[in-house]
Amino acid sequence: METNETKGMHETGEIQESAGTKGGKLLTKRDITKSWLLWYLACEVSNSFERLQSIAFCICMGPILKKLYPDKEDYCAALTRHLQFFNTQGIWGGIVHGITIALEEERAKGAKDITDETITGIKTGLMGPFAGIGDTIDFATVLPIILAFFIPIAQDGNWIAGVLPITIFTIITGVEGYSFWHLGYKAGTASATQILQAGWIKQLILGASVLGLFMMGGLSASLVKVSTSLKITAGGMNLVVQDILDQILPGLLPLLTVGGAYLFLTLPRKSGKKVSFIVLVVAILIIGLVLGALGILG
Repeated sequence: METNETKGMHETGEIQESAGTKGGKLLTKRDITKSWLLWYLACEVSNSFERLQSIAFCICMGPILKKLYPDKEDYCAALTRHLQFFNTQGIWGGIVHGITIALEEERAKGAKDITDETITGIKTGLMGPFAGIGDTIDFATVLPIILAFFIPIAQDGNWIAGVLPITIFTIITGVEGYSFWHLGYKAGTASATQILQAGWIKQLILGASVLGLFMMGGLSASLVKVSTSLKITAGGMNLVVQDILDQILPGLLPLLTVGGAYLFLTLPRKSGKKVSFIVLVVAILIIGLVLGALGILG
C-alpha cells in the first residue's frame, strides 16, 4: 500500500523529470534554434563602442536564461553576467554561444565549479580565435568568390546579379551559423579545443587564403584597366610599349597598380598611423590625371 509520503516522493520525481528533457537536458533543440535565430537577426544591430555585441548576446540568451533560471534574481544576475564586452564573428562565433548555453545549463543543474568567472573567461578567450577564422573564410574568401562569379553577369546588365549573390551568401552563412551554434552546445567546451587544435582548420584557412589570392588576381586583371600609349622609335620602327608589356606578361600594369596600392596601405609609417582609403583614392586620381595629361597613360 502506497503511503502519502511515498506518493509525494513519486510526484516530486515526476515534476523534476518534466522540468528537463531526455538525458537530463533542461533545454530542447527548439530552444537552441530560437536562440541562434535571435542572434542571427540582432548580432550587428545593437553594436556600441562600450559593449559592442553584448546587447545582442543578451537578446539571444534571454529565452534560454529565463527557462534555466525561473527565479527573477537568478535570471537578472545571468543577464548582467552577459552584459560585459563581447565581440566576435557572427557566424563562426556561434560556437562560443553554444558553449556558453551548455555551461549555463550545467550551472542551472547545480554544477558548483561553473562560476561567473568561468563563463566570462571562456567567452573572452574564444571570441578572438573564431572571429579570425570566420572573417578569413566567409568574408575574405567565400564572398569574393561569389561576387567574382556574378560580376561579369552584372556587366552584361542582368538584374539577377544584384539578387543572387546576397541570397547565396545568406544561405551559406545561415547554414554555417546554425551548425556551429548546435555544435558548440552539443560538444560543450571540448568542441572549441578540438576545432582550434585540429590540423584541418589550419589547412582550410591556408587553402582559403590561396584561393582568395587567385580570385583577387583574376579580378585585378579583369576589372582594373591600366594601359600606356607610349611609343618608342628604334631603328626606324615605332614600337608600342603596351604591346611589348603584353608579350612579357599580360595585365602587368594592372598588377603593378594593385600591388602598389596594397603596399601603400600596408607599409609602416613613421607616425604609426594607417593610411586612409580616401587618401589612396585621391592619390590614384591625381596620378592618373597627371600621367594622362602627359600622354603616358592611354
